Amino acid sequence: MLPVWHPALFHQSNETGWMKAHAMNEKTLWYLADPMCSWCWGFAPVIEAIRQNYSDRLNVDLVLGGLRPGTRAPMESTQREEILHHWQAVQRQTGQPFRFEGALPQGFIYDTEPASRAVVAVSAINPETTFPFFQAIQSAFYVEQADVTRPDVLALLAVSVGVDAQHFLQIFESDAIKSQTLANFHKARLWGVHAFPTVIVQNETGYSLLARGYCPLGQLRPQLDAWLGT
Repeated sequence: MLPVWHPALFHQSNETGWMKAHAMNEKTLWYLADPMCSWCWGFAPVIEAIRQNYSDRLNVDLVLGGLRPGTRAPMESTQREEILHHWQAVQRQTGQPFRFEGALPQGFIYDTEPASRAVVAVSAINPETTFPFFQAIQSAFYVEQADVTRPDVLALLAVSVGVDAQHFLQIFESDAIKSQTLANFHKARLWGVHAFPTVIVQNETGYSLLARGYCPLGQLRPQLDAWLGT
């Protein structure tokens, strides 16, 4: 039996755009993550397998949690070493590819707001590209060492999923998309989620926590199957 979260934590806020509310008689898996979260990169094959194998049984929706939005100070060397230590742990446990040499160069500002806003923008243009684009940012950041805090880099990644670069940049810089991105962050905080990835499931009885932090598919699948069967 999955723990049931108190419904008061999940009242509907003023949601707009691509963060759509679902009817309570629908089954929904809410994936709360950040494109610059290393454990979310480790979890990428798991959430993709769920999307591919359970699409006929439940909705899978993404909420941008906001790992380090609004960071302004360049990363210090001690922080860089700590983060790379986490990346190495993710690689060991999940097998996901990383490129460590030259990662997080001196002066890098680890602001996750632009990458998150880019996902919201691409989703507003074509919701079908939400997860592919999210994963494109992850791969670019962790494997190709692309600076995904830069709008021009994000525009090129948008092109890779079939979105026009100029259209993307126009939407990306709009006040509406900036507000929707903040609404994502607020939704995660409202739900009491501060660690990513987090997976929450919703059905007619309410909301249940499926996973907080990385969880392998072999461990997650029986819990999800049991929940779907209830």
